[in-house]
Amino acid sequence: MKKENLFGYVPAIATPYNKKGEIMEDAFIDLFEFLIERGATCVCIAGDNGESWSLSAEERGRLVRVAKDTSRGRVPIMMGISAPTIDASLSYIRAAEENGADVLLSMPQTYVLKASEAELMARFDKVSEATNKPLVLYNSPRRMGFSLTIEQTETLLNNHHVIGIKESQRDFFYHTHLLERLGDKMSVMTGPCHYIMPAFGLGAKGFIATGPEFTDLLPSEMASVGLDKPGAIYRKTHYQLTVLYELLMGTATWPAAFKAALNLIGQPAGMPRDPVLPATDADIDKIKRCFDSLGIHYVNQISVTR
Repeated sequence: MKKENLFGYVPAIATPYNKKGEIMEDAFIDLFEFLIERGATCVCIAGDNGESWSLSAEERGRLVRVAKDTSRGRVPIMMGISAPTIDASLSYIRAAEENGADVLLSMPQTYVLKASEAELMARFDKVSEATNKPLVLYNSPRRMGFSLTIEQTETLLNNHHVIGIKESQRDFFYHTHLLERLGDKMSVMTGPCHYIMPAFGLGAKGFIATGPEFTDLLPSEMASVGLDKPGAIYRKTHYQLTVLYELLMGTATWPAAFKAALNLIGQPAGMPRDPVLPATDADIDKIKRCFDSLGIHYVNQISVTR
């Protein structure tokens, strides 16, 4: 996979669990097809939406295989390999290799350590030694505890098989400088969904974001609208994405609200896996009120089992 193939709508698919915490493969396939219908150009497994922290290497590989069999070549499959330890990341890489993932998504470090530059570079040296698969960096200060600098991103780009970055830095000054400096050298994919529309005008190639699952405008059409002169559709889409971001990030523990929202629109996202608790009735009422205000249709009953 080349950087030119990383563009448009790349959703991080939810992992549907039943009440026992078991993966519901039929529901996963239904979600996959829903995302294809929304215009996905690639689908990411074991991202934050997929509760990557709860997935073993075997489960990641199994989901990649199900996705490959379901896709039948329609879209490439991305798999997350981020982990606090290099041994865990290497086990995820093996699962990706064995099951046919096309591209890997990796944070420099996750959740625990604020890595030094030397440690950060050493981590990617080991990742690159273990695979020839193309890499997409994932810069998420909220998850990592620090942010990649643009200089560090450029160093990783120049020294490893990096084709793009999911940029989740919530600083639009940073996005602007990143796109100006590296936008022609790698595929910059927007993370925060309220940046999607303006980022296209600055040169972003697409987005790996939560929120476009619910908008009136199909995600496949957001690039053309984002590059055009802002009008009513642009403003409505940007507003919906902004409000959805505030809702989903500010309700319950991630990704409980996201899963509840998918269930409400008839998509079988199931329940979060332990230790994350499902959205409460109050949370679901909050989501419904938000959907009402945005004109998003939903059902009143949520099924979480098959």
